Formats: sequence, structure tokens, C-alpha cells
Amino acid sequence: MAEPAVPPKKQLTQLRDKHVIVVGAGVGGLVSALLLAHSGVRVTLVDSAPAPGGKMRQVNAGGALIDSGPTVFTMRWVFEQIFAQVGCKLTDLVKLEPLDILCRHAWGNTGQRLDLFTDVARSADAIAQFSSPDEARRFIAFCQKAKDIYRHLEGPYIRSSRPTLMGMGADLGPSGLAALASLGPFASLWQSLGHYFHDPRLRQLFGRYATYCGASPWAAPATLMLVAHVELDGVWSVDGGMHALAKAIAAQAERQGASLRYSTSCQRILVRDGRACGIELAGGEQLQADAVVFNGDASALAQGLLGESARAAASNTPLAKRSLSAVTWSVNAPTSGFPLVRHNVFFDDDYKLEFDDIFKRRKLPSRGTVYVCAQDRTDTVQALSGSERLLCLVNAPATGDQSSGHQLTPPEIQSCQEQSLKLLGQCGLALDLTTATAHSVITTPRDFNQLFPGTGGALYGPASHGWMTPFQRPSSASKLPGLYLAGGSVHPGPGVPMAALSGQLAAATVLASLASTKPLGRVRISGGTSMPSATTASTP
Repeated sequence: MAEPAVPPKKQLTQLRDKHVIVVGAGVGGLVSALLLAHSGVRVTLVDSAPAPGGKMRQVNAGGALIDSGPTVFTMRWVFEQIFAQVGCKLTDLVKLEPLDILCRHAWGNTGQRLDLFTDVARSADAIAQFSSPDEARRFIAFCQKAKDIYRHLEGPYIRSSRPTLMGMGADLGPSGLAALASLGPFASLWQSLGHYFHDPRLRQLFGRYATYCGASPWAAPATLMLVAHVELDGVWSVDGGMHALAKAIAAQAERQGASLRYSTSCQRILVRDGRACGIELAGGEQLQADAVVFNGDASALAQGLLGESARAAASNTPLAKRSLSAVTWSVNAPTSGFPLVRHNVFFDDDYKLEFDDIFKRRKLPSRGTVYVCAQDRTDTVQALSGSERLLCLVNAPATGDQSSGHQLTPPEIQSCQEQSLKLLGQCGLALDLTTATAHSVITTPRDFNQLFPGTGGALYGPASHGWMTPFQRPSSASKLPGLYLAGGSVHPGPGVPMAALSGQLAAATVLASLASTKPLGRVRISGGTSMPSATTASTP
């Protein structure tokens, strides 16, 4: 498992004299604060929001608190290991319920439905009935390939600091290189899926995995098929929502001695003698530190939003390479008709049009996929009376910081809502947002950009487009000495567990630097993986 390097005992007193500031209480920043504080470092975490979580936020809709960010809990082992490092158990802090049904899918033009399950054989049976026995057999082969790709990439990529092309090749070895080569060196996810699925609906369904990284299936690398294995390894619902997980990490960080300051905005990263030495708050207060961990979008640094001196700390993220944004509706309303489960996806029939609209035309899709998280439903609760809590999401372009001529207009957003409700209705779900008992809060790319400055509303950092993506994200050690990076815009990438791993890597890099008085070699992390030290991580 990935964990911060433990310094020798003689250096513990030295670490207790060190102060690290963490900017941003998203999951990466919370994990960094927790692990740094546990290691004896004095930690101050600041965030402009009134509560922890970052994108793992809740929205009040008519008195109901609705998870309005990430909703899928996977890779449970990441959090079990994080909490084990500080002497507690995940299950003692949050209540989890495994979900047998991974997701319910529906197509508006056919009225057909397909459930996928954690049990591969059960999913294969469902696919055989939905499509054909041949497609079921190809699905099983696809799952095996996804497992194989995940097995080879977990150590060299997922649990390691930012890989290099040559270094990753050496870590993979002949069998790993052969597994990746079998996908086609430059194949997109969409192309690779064509080898496994002949039914266009199934290709569409599994192509959606690209959106988990904010990408288009036509541009994302074929390696993203590993998401299938991640889901088959388990999906859980969290009692109290994903926001409860953020609160649990924050509470543990405070128990370890970290000081958490909410509603406190960082305006500038202080730099002295070419090294980050603290931050300046919105009111002018300056906090000095031996190191700073920035858990925000790296593009905010590159745009100078944290001061000119920190601009060169991370590479810029051009508009053309931004990931997906979204228009979301946090809904508290009655539903009827379609038998919702926890996770539901409603497809239109022209999938390519959706991504052409977003990435080529920079507009809301005229016929977009609609994701619905029914937050009061689990495998044991599948029928409700009265209002229920829903997060409805449609993919959108990250144009939230563009000039007024490129902003999404109210009529466009209203049209998108009407089209989305129409698609839900075609699939059998009745959801009326105009009734007196319905409450809905809309969040647009512009709103997301205000919540997460420098992103334009992009929710996943740079889009995972092209086979070079793994080698282009910033690593935990920025180009500015003393400044370290965590979060979904840096390695190993977006998603709650990946961002948590980035927090682990940032903490490990900080500790390696603070505990050393000379240039370091490679900092070893458990599980047989390693990461470059703070003094070498940014070396080309």
C-alpha cells in the first residue's frame, strides 16, 4: 500500500518543529493533512468553503442535503489503508453498504434496460438476454482484459508518483508491455471496445468509462477499460453520502493535531529565495511554513491566481485540453415509473454527437446522456413514496470562465433541462420539476468555475485524451521548491480514490524532503512501488 515514508526516530523531533500548510480541503488535501499530522508535522489546512470535501459537496434543495459531486465509492482498499496508517478502521468511521447492482442503463429510443452487477456471470447472463450470447462471451473476455490491464498498471502507474515513459516501461516488464501493446499502441477506448462489442449499445455503455476521467471515448486511451475492473471489485453506498467520507477524514486529521480553518481563502503563495515559504490569506494575514501542499487545480497556479511567483510551478492547461464540466440538478422531488436504483444512466442513440458538441463545438449537447444518482435507494431500498433526493447530471464543456459570448445562456440551460427530462420520460421516469413539491438547484460550468477557480468548470483537470496522458500530469513535487501538489488535476488523476492517492504521494514527498538534509535518492513506499524524492521528482 502507498504510505508516507517513516523517518528514523532521531528525525522525529526535527519534524515536530516543521510547519506544513495545506491549501484546499478536497480529499487529496485532507489525506495529506491527516498523514502529515500523524507523522508529527504541525499542519494547518485552509479552505475557502465552510466545510470539508471540495467537490465532495452537498447542496440543500428544499431542506434535503444532496451529494452534488462524486457519488460512486470504489477502490475501498485505498481508504482502508489510509485509516489503518493512523490507527483506525474505515468501517468504524463511515457506514458502507455494498451495491450488487452497479448501474441500471436505459435507452430512450428502445425502452430497453440493462443492469450490470458485481457478479460477472450475472452480468453476462443479463447481456445475453439483452443482446446475444456472443456478446456475453465477449463481455467476459473484456472483463479479463480489463483485469489484466489493471493488474499491470496498479503498481507502476496508480500507486506510484508521476511515471516517465522509460521508467514505466522498465516497471511494467515484458508481460506488462505485451498487455498494453495488445490494445494497440495508439488505440482509443472506442476503437478497443469495437473489438469486444458488436452491439452499439454495449459499446456506448462501456465507452462511458471515459467520462469518469472527463474525456471523450473517441480520444481517451484504451487503458481506461480498467475502470470496468475497478467497478467489478466493488461499489458501495456511503451512509450520509460521499460528504460523510470527507468529514470523517477531516475529523481524523484534527484528532491527529491538524488545524483546519474553513471559510479561509488563500490569495497568494509566498515565495522567498526561490522557494515556497507560506501563504497570504484574503484578509492579508500571512502564514509562514516549511512547505505548502496545494490541493487545487494545477491550472490555477499556471494562470497566476495564486501569485506571479507561483505561476511556473505547474504547466498550463489549455482550453482545448480541459476535461468535461457538467450541468447538474440537485433535486428533491417525487418520481414515478422507472424503477430507479442507486446509479442510473439514460442514453440517447447518437453518442458521438454528444462529444462532438462538447469538445468540438464547445456547446451543451443537443442530445446528451443523463446520469441520475438516486440517493435514497440501495439494493435493499428500491421503492419510495413521496419526494426523494436525486443528482441529475449532463456533461458540458468547460467554458465557465469564457467571455459572455461563449458562456452557456439561460435559454440553452433550460433547453438542456427540457431535453433531459424528455429523455427520462421516454425511458419511463416521470420527474416534474415545476410542481410545488419539487425543489431543484442548478449548477453550471460557470458555477463550478467559481467554486474551483482556474478550471473553467472542468471537473477532472486536463482531459485524459491520448496515450501520452499519464506522462503529462504534474507530479506531487511542483517545479517550485517547497510547493507540493495534490488533487484530481495531478498524478495519478481524477476520481475520489485517485485524488486520495495523490494526497498520500504528496505527504510522502513532503516528509522525505523535510526529513533529509541532503539530496535524496528514491523514496520507497510500501507495496513494492517507489517514487522520486522531492529533490528529483521534477527533474526531466
